[in-house]
Amino acid sequence: MPDNLRFELLAKAGYAARGIVFLLIAGLALFSGVTGGKPETKSAISTLLEQPFGRIWVGMIGLGLFGFVAWRLAQSFADSDGHGSTAKAAVIRVALLGSAVTYAGLATYAIGHALSGGGGSEEAGEKGLAQWIMSQPFGSYLAIAVGLGFIAGGIVTSAKGVTRKFEKYIHVPDRKGILSLICIYGLVARGVVFAVTGILFAYAGFRVDPQQAGSMSDALDWLRQLPLGSILYVAIAAGLAAFGIYNLIEARYRIVRGPTIKDVKRAIPLRGG
Repeated sequence: MPDNLRFELLAKAGYAARGIVFLLIAGLALFSGVTGGKPETKSAISTLLEQPFGRIWVGMIGLGLFGFVAWRLAQSFADSDGHGSTAKAAVIRVALLGSAVTYAGLATYAIGHALSGGGGSEEAGEKGLAQWIMSQPFGSYLAIAVGLGFIAGGIVTSAKGVTRKFEKYIHVPDRKGILSLICIYGLVARGVVFAVTGILFAYAGFRVDPQQAGSMSDALDWLRQLPLGSILYVAIAAGLAAFGIYNLIEARYRIVRGPTIKDVKRAIPLRGG
């Protein structure tokens, strides 16, 4: 099997794993009164762990997420998507690196629990991250900056859906059909959750209180408290399911180009010789 094909399978397995995780999160959000679980990534993994053959499924998801991490690293360091070396491209590639770190943690969590079978802590990492940041010099300002970064990321994610920029990398067969609409809906919903998480994170920095930092579950609860919040909550929760399906669409139709020597030289220019 050619190396590029192996890498494509690795990346697409990662998209499929992320899609399954977000479908589980959406299920927990929509049926929280029945399941009792929080709509968080770790809670979704723990819920799946309790099902028949749960350890096998969780282990497969963990392995898939490591494939997603490898793809994110290729996007960041080797510029596999060809963003270039402009200031805007640098921001995008740093964000992709941050995504790799986040999913590496989730993949490790999944593999560890698949092997041990234990439930462990399901608490999201945002409060722990906020606590660590605020323990640093000028920590509260850093927390506000991170929150603003989340907000910017949310705006960019939603805009990616509204402007259909995702079609640059995904060859959806029917560009005006239901699959494209699902992609748009999912990206907008994910962007809203990102932005609200950023607002809560920035507020934590402003109050110098890491416990105010919000997770995905906190973001959804915050939305529920707004006028017509129940309707908005259901719409965004369903949108997270759409985002899960969007990832499954990426697993099928995403253009994946494995890193080459040329990519590496472009990403890390060699001097001399």
